[in-house]
Amino acid sequence: MIRHLVLFKLNDGVERDEPRVAAGVKAFQELGDLIPELQFWECGWNVTDRPIAYDFAINSAVADKAALTRYLEHPAHQAGVQQWAEFATWVIADYEI
Repeated sequence: MIRHLVLFKLNDGVERDEPRVAAGVKAFQELGDLIPELQFWECGWNVTDRPIAYDFAINSAVADKAALTRYLEHPAHQAGVQQWAEFATWVIADYEI
């Protein structure tokens, strides 16, 4: 199984209550029900105000590298990525569990 972690940082001047951000969050919240490869899916806003913290996180799991590739290429995932690219940057980590 592979754990797929993503941490998002909103760009300078972007607030989490903006409509485009809310739409991006909604797009990612829905992925867990849309993409069959996802065996585990959760996402949410950071709740601390530490300066090193990222703003939003995704924690998910898929069966293997092939499933990860199918998830990454899924049209719903790609649509969400396009939304987030307009207002945030991110880092990822994929590791076996």
